[in-house]
Amino acid sequence: MATSTDYSARHLSVLEGLDAVRKRPGMYIGSNDARGLMHCLWEIIDNSVDEALAGFGDRIDVVLHEDGSVEVRDRARGVPVDIEPKTGLSGVEVVYTKLHAGGKFGSGSYTSSGGLHGVGASVVNALSERLDVEVDRDGATWAMSFHRGEPGVFADADPAQPRPDAPFTPYVDGSELRKIGRVAKGVTGTRVRYWADRQIFTRDATFQLPELVGRARQTAFLVPGLEIVIEDRRPSSLGGSAEGPVTEAFKFDGGISEFAEFLAPDAPVTDVWRVQGSGGYRETVPVLQEDGHMVSTELERVCEVDLALRWGTGYDTTFRSFVNIIATPKGGTHQTGFEQGLVKFFRDEVAKNARRLKVGANEKLEKDDILAGLTAVLTVRLSEPQFEGQTKEVLGTPAVRQIVATTVAKAMAERFTSSKRDDKAQSALVLDKVVSEMKARISARTHKETQRRKNALENSSLPPKLVDCRSNDVEGTELFIVEGDSALGTAKLGRDSEFQALLPIRGKILNVQKSSVSDMLANAECAAIIQVIGAGSGRSFDLDAARYGKVIIMADADVDGAHIRTLLLTLFFRYMRPLVEAGRVYAAVPPLHRVVVINPGSKPNDVIYTYSEAELNGVLASLKKSGKKYQDPIQRYKGLGEMDADQLAETTMSRNGRTLRKITIADAEAAEEASRVFELLMGNDVAPRKEFIVAGQGLDASRVDV
Repeated sequence: MATSTDYSARHLSVLEGLDAVRKRPGMYIGSNDARGLMHCLWEIIDNSVDEALAGFGDRIDVVLHEDGSVEVRDRARGVPVDIEPKTGLSGVEVVYTKLHAGGKFGSGSYTSSGGLHGVGASVVNALSERLDVEVDRDGATWAMSFHRGEPGVFADADPAQPRPDAPFTPYVDGSELRKIGRVAKGVTGTRVRYWADRQIFTRDATFQLPELVGRARQTAFLVPGLEIVIEDRRPSSLGGSAEGPVTEAFKFDGGISEFAEFLAPDAPVTDVWRVQGSGGYRETVPVLQEDGHMVSTELERVCEVDLALRWGTGYDTTFRSFVNIIATPKGGTHQTGFEQGLVKFFRDEVAKNARRLKVGANEKLEKDDILAGLTAVLTVRLSEPQFEGQTKEVLGTPAVRQIVATTVAKAMAERFTSSKRDDKAQSALVLDKVVSEMKARISARTHKETQRRKNALENSSLPPKLVDCRSNDVEGTELFIVEGDSALGTAKLGRDSEFQALLPIRGKILNVQKSSVSDMLANAECAAIIQVIGAGSGRSFDLDAARYGKVIIMADADVDGAHIRTLLLTLFFRYMRPLVEAGRVYAAVPPLHRVVVINPGSKPNDVIYTYSEAELNGVLASLKKSGKKYQDPIQRYKGLGEMDADQLAETTMSRNGRTLRKITIADAEAAEEASRVFELLMGNDVAPRKEFIVAGQGLDASRVDV
């Protein structure tokens, strides 16, 4: 490689203004794909949201246009249009062309906001082929256009159809904020429309409607009373809907309490608890003086904490954190403080109640035990938060951690010592749940350490009712969960003992949808299933430790069988979900009917199995049409035990002739709903069942005899 020793100052490049953004866009928006494109859009939307947070404007419209551009409209104060004294430029030009410029650097315009780095609007402008701004203010509509960050004028052939490739003339002797119309006195607002620059962004980068809708809904939860309307006019070739324009509108008045209810994936153990507090701290930051110099100054800050949380019956954790309504998906000091406060409080509470809870000296709560089944939304508001990077995914302000931890611990202590009946009952339930999670974790860890695959048979730790297979090849083995001794006896004779194992269960297992972890572990049937599969349960489930490649539920083809299958799927979904996600849980599909076709002469009769009434009727009609006779009455299987071993093997167990239905997460979720319906229809409570029947059939409630 050729080298040169000629290296001097003339070889250095100095990027000024927005040139640095175009040269290194990843430093400002993270990437130049769809993720970066969406980040740009939210920089513009967040400016309008900050106005709403400050009490100006109650509606934001976002329009995805047919030509791939996007427009954001608000009814807030409008970007300032007067002259900024230091630069001699209009407020609009300063905001859209100068990095680190805006009303969010301690000027008093915003006490807290999301766009705190002051590079949002100007970065979007620099990365846009064209950006148009219209501001309603001071009784007039003002407008300005930019081409890749440079102000000027586009000569559109049709002003109603602006195009990014229209002839552009940059300003030479000074830019101009054009006055293009008049508005009624008091009408204010800002409209920004831009076309992302395809020299910067990848060709396949498009605005993602599901992500936009999700975050718009989230923001509406975080800013009560703010309405956000999303309108997608794009054709399907640009990411729009093939059915035509799509409009979504969101407005919520319940704040983060309503957000927590929306996010919760399970039935509640507690109501939504709201925690609010604040704390002060000192921070030394550079402050711009009147003479233009930056001076390090110690300031008094206030951090406001707002938290909504509730525990549910599940073990998954749903947590969202925000700083001035900006999501922090990777957490930060506020999330660390939240977890620290919870852990400290619950460890102290368990220690005080160790005797009642039967907690040993060596049993210690971990963070995951407390977070199991928790849905929480945490927001903090403070001036000039320190984020790690422009993408604002991690909060770095150190003082926030202790303020949040103290607020959470104090509020939880007040809740747990409250004399209110509901508070006392729910606090006890949460404490029991947390301790149950701890005991389940410790039990699963002990179980995992002492039991490994097939050698567990040698120390008789597996249930004696398990009829195991001989093969040690996990991938090729199958575990059939069979209901009843009759079906078990037939299945023993019909299975291939080399790779097919059988585990019988007695009737309907525990409904884990409405049971605690400790109740589930205490249930003999549930415990046997978890023990035989050998991979643990809940958060400690280890898919690699599963002892069988397939788990197959083999129940009768009737209502009771469907209920048993539903309860089993609920168990797998709640406590062994990775097994379902990996596609290793199946339902056997046994036949309903056996049709014996009579052949003339000494030729053996043919046998046809059907799996539904419609299929049976079709087979019988076909036989009649072809003149063939069949034995009558048709055999209808009421259960697997009515089959002989050969029939069960041929139709349900043999890999050559059987049909298996792979269970998906959607099936498991449907099973949870089915479990609730079964409980409604077959449980002990009469009143809910009556209401369900009356509502579903349109009956007169007074004529229902209960």
